[in-house]
Amino acid sequence: MKRGYPDSPSNSSGSVPPKSRLKYTPEGDQHFSEDFVQRVADHYSARTNQTLEEREASPIIHLKKLNNWIKSVLVQLYARRGDAVLDLACGKGGDLIKWDKAKIGYYVGIDIAEGSIEDCRTRYNGDADHHQRRKKFTFPARLICGDCYEVRLDKVLADDAPFDICSCQFALHYSWSTEARARRALANVSALLRPGGTFIGTMPDANVIVKKLRQAEGMAFGNTVYWIRFDDEFSEKKFKSSSPFGIKYKFHLEDAVDCPEWIVPFNVFKALAEEYDLELVFVKNSHEFVHEYLKKPEYIDLMRRLGALGDGNQDQSTLSPDEWEVAYLYLAFVLRKRGQPDRTQVNSKRDKGKMHISKEDIMYVQ
Repeated sequence: MKRGYPDSPSNSSGSVPPKSRLKYTPEGDQHFSEDFVQRVADHYSARTNQTLEEREASPIIHLKKLNNWIKSVLVQLYARRGDAVLDLACGKGGDLIKWDKAKIGYYVGIDIAEGSIEDCRTRYNGDADHHQRRKKFTFPARLICGDCYEVRLDKVLADDAPFDICSCQFALHYSWSTEARARRALANVSALLRPGGTFIGTMPDANVIVKKLRQAEGMAFGNTVYWIRFDDEFSEKKFKSSSPFGIKYKFHLEDAVDCPEWIVPFNVFKALAEEYDLELVFVKNSHEFVHEYLKKPEYIDLMRRLGALGDGNQDQSTLSPDEWEVAYLYLAFVLRKRGQPDRTQVNSKRDKGKMHISKEDIMYVQ
């Protein structure tokens, strides 16, 4: 599964996580539900919004802040004033403020989890108790509840397209359970992006996960905040290049994730994306991403404000070695749709967006 970019500098960074207790507990996990998609949706719907105090008490609070920094850098690098944004697997709307700071002009968020979409709606409206906003969001928005890896979104969003930027953060690997779902995800992105439009995202780094599996004594590995377990069908720890879809593992991350996920071999992802006119701009493991963009003053200041590595003053708390190891499991990517951009076209059909979204405004598709 060679990805085609150099090894992350994390390999020689000297930040080797200490040996720690593996937290995998196999009881009750011998068989997954056949309806994996619904299981993932139910998992994220069931996760309640946290108060600021609860969030700060999370065992992975600095990892969450680091991931927010990575997403913020991606948004700042590629979003432009007035952009129309399609947020696939938008979840509870955790990136809304990032898009607001980028001064985008229109936002459409879609997620399969009804509970998450409702939380996103209350966050956008400023109604969430845990989330005190100093002002309303400056862009109109639409929210859709549905599976963006199954539904043909070009039909659903015919009057909203084209979009300038599409984002899918920590969720694209859920499309990799079958080739059909993976293709639908990329077909949706390609159909809705304008020529020259950008697709930004983050997802698990298959190279790292497979390497860790092969280094492990059994079928599970992890540390104090996460564990990953593969089924015995992969006991040889070999994966056929002819069968790159449906390579499932169970992933547990404290205070965040506890559901099945799928390997995304990046070379296959890149080749498949090219079939849909999406060309790779860059791919970087999270460790490499941090090393590169922390060289730039504006992103150093952003890191300080988000607090993943402390604030440089009174707050000396920082990312733990175990959290840093989890960061190594992920990568960031940017794709661009082929064609010459025509920024002179202004989509005048975005009146479907609202500045205040009611429950009745949420569109349900299947």
